[in-house]
Amino acid sequence: MNIRNFCIISHVDHGKSTLADRFLEFTGTVNKRDMKAQLLDSMDLERERGITIKLTPVRMSYKCHCEQSEAIPNKNEIATRPAGARNDSEYILNLIDTPGHVDFNYEVSRSLAAVEGAILLVDATQGVQAQTIGNLYLAIEQNLTIIPVINKIDMPIANVQKTKEEIIHLLGCKEEEIILASAKTGQGVEEILTAVIERVPAPKDNIGKPTRSLIFDSEFNEYKGVVASVRVSDGELKKGDKIFLMTTKTPAEVLELGYYTPKFKAAEKLLNGEIGYVVTGLKEVRDCRVGDTIAKIPNPNEQCPMSETPLPGYKEVKPMVFAGIFPKEGDAYGELRDAIDKLRLSDSSLTYEPEHSQALGFGFRCGFLGLLHLDIFQERLKREHGLEIIITVPSVVYKAEKTNGQNILIRGPQEMPSPAEIKSITEPWMDLDIITPKDFVGNIMGLVSERKGRYVNTEYLSAGADQRAMLHYQIPLASLITDFYDKLKTVTSGYASMNYEYIDYEPTDVVKLDVLVAEEPVEALATLVWRDEAYKAGKKVVESLRDSLPRQQFVLKIQAAVGGKIIAAERLSALRKDVLAKMSGGDYTRKMKLLQKQKKGKRRLLSHGKIDIPAETYLAVLKR
Repeated sequence: MNIRNFCIISHVDHGKSTLADRFLEFTGTVNKRDMKAQLLDSMDLERERGITIKLTPVRMSYKCHCEQSEAIPNKNEIATRPAGARNDSEYILNLIDTPGHVDFNYEVSRSLAAVEGAILLVDATQGVQAQTIGNLYLAIEQNLTIIPVINKIDMPIANVQKTKEEIIHLLGCKEEEIILASAKTGQGVEEILTAVIERVPAPKDNIGKPTRSLIFDSEFNEYKGVVASVRVSDGELKKGDKIFLMTTKTPAEVLELGYYTPKFKAAEKLLNGEIGYVVTGLKEVRDCRVGDTIAKIPNPNEQCPMSETPLPGYKEVKPMVFAGIFPKEGDAYGELRDAIDKLRLSDSSLTYEPEHSQALGFGFRCGFLGLLHLDIFQERLKREHGLEIIITVPSVVYKAEKTNGQNILIRGPQEMPSPAEIKSITEPWMDLDIITPKDFVGNIMGLVSERKGRYVNTEYLSAGADQRAMLHYQIPLASLITDFYDKLKTVTSGYASMNYEYIDYEPTDVVKLDVLVAEEPVEALATLVWRDEAYKAGKKVVESLRDSLPRQQFVLKIQAAVGGKIIAAERLSALRKDVLAKMSGGDYTRKMKLLQKQKKGKRRLLSHGKIDIPAETYLAVLKR
């Protein structure tokens, strides 16, 4: 089969999207007049931040002028070619551009399940990074063919030889298997495409089997309904076919199907091994789950039966960070629910369930893979759906055993039982890998030690004066979800990178930290903290509020409390209104009378005044 399915994996900002642009140009998939930077990053948010958030498939046609190989080589081996033989066949190349940030590695795992090969892209100026290794391990688990590529070789500070040594140490490949490229200038692009054709196996020929297609992504289109991105593993799909989604038991019809070029391009059918889209006509986003299998309901006149075995889906994603999401206006609850439903379709790692708060009303308790995931989610709600929301302080999921023997999950401070009811609490721990130049090892050890991390061991990726180390730690997830990454970049002058993975739950001692503004509890700012860190955390919150809250006509008390006991406090001074400005003169006693009246008013406001906390203040506290 002249089909090759592959994806690009790498650390964030190593040039995946730029390399994808060069592929589209080189193969003539997109006209030059339609070409723009980061073409496959369709969201404005992706362009602004320079990161890929969503996986994006695209189909390219390429006529290879490479030498003809007798057979597809084994994983990571170069083909042996008869001298002088040429291959001028036209190939269909299905590329899936994937995110690099650890918060979106679920998108990467879904891409890997739909392809046979992966380009491992490494920046020559930065070398192998932590998320490079994390994404590589995901590809190796899927038994994909890995094509190592060193990017940005045109940069003045590129260290190609050192990067080669790191890749060889990581993959155990030969030096001649590594391709040198520059996604910016287009150097090496032809060699990469040739390597994809020569090294990546073609899909298995299962055209005669009952139809099965894996849904690896989906989106909601206002005009088409639910559109599923599929990889046809067995048989074929045609327009008008009656289909059945095997997990949700939902019948549907193929109203339209085709390829991504990268826009929708309709076709009559999708064959075994091809990647494309299917318009199902479904209106309920819950009916079309990522990881589900599409089977074809056979026509009574056809001999081929319907498949009874679904394709292997995906491991159930485990949200690591939970936060309450509430509409700023109470009557927008229905709009928020619909918006989250639509985002959930294109972001299957997002979980949510209804929640009610006495202070904030009706909303949702949402689960995220990390803080960047949460940040992107709230930004998409604002941009794509025009919703203003309030976010409660993120927390991890704790497991508690109550004195009556009942086991419960604590996903936020609102679910925390009273201390008298709790027998024991456990919290999630993570495996943490940090790659850094050896000069910063001491700084990192100090930082991780402060965050209750446990040292495991150190590996060295390269030798010489600019040697780099990989530090392995175990650390509580609660230490990672606030500002750990920012601190890590600070203590290493921006050179370090990190990757983390869930291990297990371990015993801990946490308490509920309440925040009071004007002596009124602010439920959205309550959080769970370690008992021995309560004062430090409370002090940070009240200082952050003091700096971000708008000043009022009265002195504002800001307090942090544990179990009703105030442990930290700040005061925000009052705005001074010049009540004497309207007086042009007069006796001194008249002025004093006005000042005394103002003083009494401020005292009354201090005891009864209420304030509206803006959304910007909530975000400032979240990012403390």
